[in-house]
Amino acid sequence: MKSGDNWTAIILAGQRPGENAFARSHGVEFKALIPVAGEPMLGRVVRTMLACPSVGRIVILAQEPEALLAGELGWIRAEPRIGTAAAGAGISDSIDAVAGSDAAPWPVLVVTADHALLTPEVVEHFLAQAGAGDGALAVVERKVVEAEFPETRRTWIKFRGGQFSGANLFALCGENARKALAIWSGVERDRKKALKLLRYFGPLLALRALTRTITIEGALLAVGRKAGLDIRAVRLPFAKAAIDVDKPADLELVERILRRG
Repeated sequence: MKSGDNWTAIILAGQRPGENAFARSHGVEFKALIPVAGEPMLGRVVRTMLACPSVGRIVILAQEPEALLAGELGWIRAEPRIGTAAAGAGISDSIDAVAGSDAAPWPVLVVTADHALLTPEVVEHFLAQAGAGDGALAVVERKVVEAEFPETRRTWIKFRGGQFSGANLFALCGENARKALAIWSGVERDRKKALKLLRYFGPLLALRALTRTITIEGALLAVGRKAGLDIRAVRLPFAKAAIDVDKPADLELVERILRRG
């Protein structure tokens, strides 16, 4: 696949327990509706997806998608390229239920509704490199982010050759990518049980990750080989791609960045 293919963008617009307080502190019921520079976050991401040449369809996935599209985001209902789907208990299982269906045919791009700084340029750059295997995830190296935004505080994953933050962009390129969703589901379920997590990665890979003797590309290659998958890391050169809105400090930073232009 190449940039220009007809991707389906699934926008994750649900919320985890505890996010209600963040939303209500801004006068809204759902995190995806928190205003960023005067516009609900979800609206900003939808507009970005509509502007991407490679995206043919959009599915908004949330616990209460119809409630999200009331009021200020009512314009989304009139867009013929946009549909909705109800999320279940887990993120990966909810994606698995809709990905590859008539509503969301392959290939699928997964993006989050709190990615308020996302641009078509970032999306197209990612998709141009993401479609060669079964799936891909976007990452940004720490030195790229901190060179432009030294004040930001992210979670960094350390590998040989660099530290990385996820960029909330995931490509699922076909039916075989369901294996990646199965791994994701298991990791979600067992994320607080270290011994159970080892079965997904194996003790040798876990040790190499802990001792930083493997690159991020090598780690994904090893995980994929174990599962019968070709899954890749796409390093993005865009610092903004690593910044989402998870907490009040993120929102303040995003709005400062948008004011700068």
